[in-house]
Amino acid sequence: MKTSVECVPCFVRQTIDTMRGLGTGEGQIAEALREVMGRVAVFDFAEPPAAMGRDIHRLIRRATGVNDPFAEVKRRQNEFALEVYPSVERMVREAPDPFEAAVRVAIAGNVIDHGSERTPAEEDMLATIDRALHDPLEGSTRALFAAAEEACSVLYLADNAGEIVFDRLLVECLDTARVTLAVRGGPAINDALMADAASAGLTDIVRVIDNGSDAPGTILADCSETFREAFESADLVISKGQGNYETVSAPPGGQVFYLLKAKCAVIAGHLDCERAAMVVRRDSDQGA
Repeated sequence: MKTSVECVPCFVRQTIDTMRGLGTGEGQIAEALREVMGRVAVFDFAEPPAAMGRDIHRLIRRATGVNDPFAEVKRRQNEFALEVYPSVERMVREAPDPFEAAVRVAIAGNVIDHGSERTPAEEDMLATIDRALHDPLEGSTRALFAAAEEACSVLYLADNAGEIVFDRLLVECLDTARVTLAVRGGPAINDALMADAASAGLTDIVRVIDNGSDAPGTILADCSETFREAFESADLVISKGQGNYETVSAPPGGQVFYLLKAKCAVIAGHLDCERAAMVVRRDSDQGA
């Protein structure tokens, strides 16, 4: 997916919010913004937004000396998700169609967002999950289920910390012997790393690899040989979140199902859906 000019304000906001969250002074933030805008000026907009996001967060880490600016945020997100997990697991188990419920919960889990000043209260999170079990869903969970049943190998691309805990509910609906789950290879906003997969208990039930990249998406050229081999040999890729949607295309001989919440107007326009819609989209069913 190409970068839209509407993404530029988000690049600026990410820089300011991340550095302010680290207690960085105004002068240092201003200097970082000058460098970011300089990079935007020469950025190839044919590249996905995650390419610019990768460069921005490398710049922030270098400028602040903080290797993982969202480490504490991710810890809190995982702890909160684990607290509500038993209740959410019960909701999925008791649903008329547990697979569809698990898909909906995996998408809705993204409500645990690094942009919030605090994690939502438990009752608010459970209410959000309950709505997600009944709200309209763009796409077919039955088509995803059929593809997973037929696939000899499934590669599950995780998105954020916190929501990765709820990914476990969907992963457990699959034949875990055929599933490999991939996380980021280095700090990328609040995206899940290997430690987050371990915290969610996923390392106990499936093979987990990192993709070797610190981009907030899956830019194959940035990824490790191990990850690329897993990607290229997968019969089915389940791609979670906007960053992966922006960067992932179907592997040779395989297919991709994108699971995401359309959290911005650019993504909603690309998917031809309402903003905030929950979406299950097969690569062959969408135009890019």
